[in-house]
Amino acid sequence: MTALAFDSYSEGRAHFKELLDAAESGRPALVRRDGSPSAVVDAERLRTLLTDSLAVHPSVVAEAGGWSIFVAGVPVAAEGASFDEALEEMVDALREYAEDWQDHLLNAPNHRDNWALVQLVSLSENDQLKKWLVGASA
Repeated sequence: MTALAFDSYSEGRAHFKELLDAAESGRPALVRRDGSPSAVVDAERLRTLLTDSLAVHPSVVAEAGGWSIFVAGVPVAAEGASFDEALEEMVDALREYAEDWQDHLLNAPNHRDNWALVQLVSLSENDQLKKWLVGASA
C-alpha cells in the first residue's frame, strides 16, 4: 500500500479525516505545501519513537545532600532536596525550554538540533517525562 498523499493543503484539508485515520492506523500520510511535504502522524506513536531513540540522555546525580538532573548538550538542569523534587523541577525546566525554543530558539545554531527533545516534551504528560528522565519505559 502506498502513502496517502495530497499535493496541496487545500486537497489535504478536504480529506482531513482520511489523513487522521491514516495517521492513527500508522500509515504514511503526507500533505504538500508549495512542494514541501509534511507528515501527519499519530502523536503517541511519535512520542514513543522519540522516547526510544532520542540522542540526548538525561543524567540523575545524587550530590551534596540533594539531587541534580541535567541533559548533556542542552541548557536545562534542575536540582532538589529530594529525588522527586528534582524530577518536578526538571519537568518544569524542560517545559520552559520547549516554550523558549518554540518562541525564539528554534533557529539559533546551538539550539536548532534540539527539535526532537522539544517534540518529546510537547507530546508528553508530566509522568511520561519523569519516566523518560529516569530511564523507565514511558
